[in-house]
Amino acid sequence: MSYKDTGREPSSMIGGLGSLYAGLGALHWPLIRATAGIILFTHGWPKLMLGFQAVAANTLASRGIEPALPLAYALVLLETAGAIFILLGFLTRPIAIMLVVEFAVIVYQHFPNGYLWTARGYEYPLLWGLLFLAIAIRGGGPYSVDRLIGREV
Repeated sequence: MSYKDTGREPSSMIGGLGSLYAGLGALHWPLIRATAGIILFTHGWPKLMLGFQAVAANTLASRGIEPALPLAYALVLLETAGAIFILLGFLTRPIAIMLVVEFAVIVYQHFPNGYLWTARGYEYPLLWGLLFLAIAIRGGGPYSVDRLIGREV
């Protein structure tokens, strides 16, 4: 019988750690969400500093993605303000869904290069897209602004 069948978590392999895991259990999701937001922000900030016009020309139009300027605004805002929203757990699901779409486009752009990121493949953007899909499914979780205000989309 699996732990799913019993309706409880599996027991610890090292019994003395059970209370530690129980005490930290609620922190795993905010940690994942905050880490994703912080790391995504570090990708968006340089784009914001570069400017929307430059992102449109250098990142989007050069790859044949049009209309480049409005999409540059969306890209930069998602990777900066959206990253902060994910970090805080505010409007978590809608922002995460928009990021899933963004990373699906990035996967598509890298697909011809194969899977491996070392060959400019789609491995890394696929990981990010799946992470944001998990966040979209789970929502803000405990210790989020969504939970604090009692509303989650």
